[in-house]
Formats: sequence, C-alpha cells, structure tokens
Amino acid sequence: MDVSGILDEHNSRFKSVQVDRLIPVEHDLGLLSSFDINMLNESKLNAGQKKRDAYLLELSREGAQLLVNELFSQPTTVDEDSVYATLPKITTILPREKPLPKEKPMTRWEKFAKLKGIESRKKSRLVFDEDSGEYRPRFGYKGVNNDDQKPWLIEVPGNADVNADMYQERRDEKKARVEKNTRRMTRNAEERMAVERGLNPRDMRKKELQNALVMSKGSTASMGKFDEKLKGEPKVKGLKRKFDPLVAAAGSEKSKNMDILNRVAKGDSSETVVNARKAQRALNNAKRNKK
Repeated sequence: MDVSGILDEHNSRFKSVQVDRLIPVEHDLGLLSSFDINMLNESKLNAGQKKRDAYLLELSREGAQLLVNELFSQPTTVDEDSVYATLPKITTILPREKPLPKEKPMTRWEKFAKLKGIESRKKSRLVFDEDSGEYRPRFGYKGVNNDDQKPWLIEVPGNADVNADMYQERRDEKKARVEKNTRRMTRNAEERMAVERGLNPRDMRKKELQNALVMSKGSTASMGKFDEKLKGEPKVKGLKRKFDPLVAAAGSEKSKNMDILNRVAKGDSSETVVNARKAQRALNNAKRNKK
C-alpha cells in the first residue's frame, strides 16, 4: 500500500523549521528576544488588509521559529516532564525605567563611625541559650533578650530600697531604651527629609518650633498679646483692623450713608454691601441668647 500521498499531505500542514534571512538575525537568549533588521516588503504591506495581516503573521512565525531553533542549540536538561534549556547571560543592555536612586544621607552614628574608623560586624541571628539548651533568636519574638526574669538572681545595690522590685526596674530601663531609639529614628528621618529638600536640618527644626509657638499663642483669649515674650521669639504678623473715628465730620458720614443707599437701590453687587455670613451668625447668636 502506497502511503506517500498521505504523508505528503500531512507534512504540508506544517511549516518548515528552516528560515532564511538576507541579514542574519541577532538573538539575546538571556532576554528571549530576537532583533531582525531586514527590510519589510512594501508591496505586501500595501496590498490590502488580508494580505498585509497574512504577511505580518508569517514574519512573526518565522521570527519565533528562529528563536526556538537557537534555544534548542543550547545545553538542555531532560526531566520527567519536559526538556529545559540553559539560557546564557544577557548581552543587551537595557535602559533603566527610572533614574538611579539618590544616595541616602548618613545618620549621626554612621558619620561618627566613619570618622573613628569603626566597622560594623554582622552578628548571627541565632544564639545558644544555655538554660533551654537550644538556639534562639538574638532579638524579637522568643528572643533571649525578652526574658524579664533573667537573670534569676539580681543583686540589690546598697543604696537602693530593700523593697524595690529590681525586675521592674530592668523592664523600665528596657522601655526607656526602646523609646530613646524611637526618638533617634524619628530624628534621623527628619534630618534625611531636610537634606533631600536641600535644607539645613537645624534650621528646619527651628522653623517648625517657631510655627508651633505661633500656633500655641491662639490658645489664649488675647491671642498671645499679653503672654510673656520668649527670647528670640519671632514677631507675629497679622491683619490690623481699621476703625473709623468716633467723632467725624457730618459731611463724610452723610456721603457714606448715601453711597450705601445708592448701591442698594441700583442693585450694584460689584462691592459687598452686606456680609451675609456675619449677619447670619449674629442672628443665630441672638436666638441662642433668648433661649
């Protein structure tokens, strides 16, 4: 039985794995990418929608075929599930999406350590606990530094109260150290933020204190007018209210009243005649006082 016709028909359904290019295609298998600089056929691109799509689809298939051929030329590892290829290193240098991060300013301790030549040595995370006979974390959850009852015996100083709880004092000292470290972290964060803005950390803290001082003046009825002035306290600049003199010429008062009547009669809204918000507030206060 001759099956050559059936085999030819079956093979005609599949494209050839051999792809020819006038200019060799460059590959970067580390990025799974190919770079084809061959010119496109303009006549096929302008032949119509269907022919253009078929031409672009064929170009994409050939490019993928070239990439797969290069992948199978690499060292492979056979597993029960499939075959894996070992990719080489990346050769194409891609530009960064974002600019390089700015170097963080050094903290006070880092500046001091650099000045004195102190080098930090990394400690192991686990330490051996002789009491439990096992390794435990140095800090954090179930750490060796979290046992409040260690040591089991504490010597009471001679000048201390005989009824003093030395374990409570150790807990208070630890709490004070944690709060101190938190304040230092906050200070370092504020100084880093000031340096990033191009400001002097000392000047920024001074300005913040001055703003807080000015805001605190509003807590008194006189808005800080009769409060004791501090040394170097900035002068608060505010709006000055202007009052008409109690005794004025009759002509000036008459002209002001006529001006208001004329604007009300003409319906001129270019200038505010009545402060509606102030009038509503006065009306509400009057109603509240009657109750």
